Amino acid sequence: MSFDNEFTEMFGVEHPIVCGGMLAVGTAELISAVANAGALGFLSGLTQPTPEALAREIARCRELTDKPFGVNLTILPTIEPVPYDEYRAVIIDSGVKVVETAGSNPAPHLPAFKEAGVKVVHKAVAVRHALKAEALGVDAVSIDGFECAGHPGQDDVGGLVLIPAAARRLRIPIIASGGFATGGGLVAALALGACAINMGTRFEATHEAPIHPNVKAQIVANDERGTQIVFREFGNTARVARNSVSEDIARTGARPGATFAEVAQLASGKRGRQRVLREGDVEGGMWWAGQAQGLIDSVESCETVVRTIVEDAEMIIRGRLQRQLAPAAGLMGR
Repeated sequence: MSFDNEFTEMFGVEHPIVCGGMLAVGTAELISAVANAGALGFLSGLTQPTPEALAREIARCRELTDKPFGVNLTILPTIEPVPYDEYRAVIIDSGVKVVETAGSNPAPHLPAFKEAGVKVVHKAVAVRHALKAEALGVDAVSIDGFECAGHPGQDDVGGLVLIPAAARRLRIPIIASGGFATGGGLVAALALGACAINMGTRFEATHEAPIHPNVKAQIVANDERGTQIVFREFGNTARVARNSVSEDIARTGARPGATFAEVAQLASGKRGRQRVLREGDVEGGMWWAGQAQGLIDSVESCETVVRTIVEDAEMIIRGRLQRQLAPAAGLMGR
């Protein structure tokens, strides 16, 4: 059985599986392994401190794989201005043919990407945002349900509703994101109208992910309750791993009149990257993980993760669904 569809054809990959851009995690080691497994991975552009460093990381990824991969460009307000135009130029000049945009409106970057023949996947957390991205001319949308790690928006709509709601109204391909880690999830996403799944937390728990083994072990140990919603009071809802730091952030944020300044030190991305991802202290800072933790029971290679998901999806379609349909077919034949 093959899962060839408009997604695999559009992006030239073997399987309808995506590893979206993850800050501090989406490096050449991980993304080349995802690509070699037949899926589509995105280097995290802003993980690299300068556009020149991104050019070197793209070249390094090409040394590790000859298969397609992309670059994520997350566009967000920052204290220090980010030279987005220069990052965009590096992506184009390096010959990358697919970009994942996230955060703010990608409109300022689309003309240059389109002129260079770069396909754009935009991440959205609501149908209305996805429709806007489609109107702007993006090639595909990654729709993030409330289960996802990162920023799921303020609407709290899970994938079971959000994915088919988006599929009913969009004409471009949809990538389902949030809570995916298994073959059953892939089958469900396809049945709901998506053409691929995006996984972040599942790819964090792989041998190739450039994070401390303690973090990977914690993802395996956590269940589906192992996340914490933070920053809601500040209009920037985020889902992160549950630990003493994220629980403290949530308690502080819930106080009347609380300000982000009161939690800024605890929520520092630099602190999370250094103490947690590099040093392995899972209580040392805030770090990102989704509800899919409850579906992850081992640390594997990217190749094993992708192969197992595809094989399990095939088994479900050929076996479980046929068995479920058999009684009904028997009744209809009476």
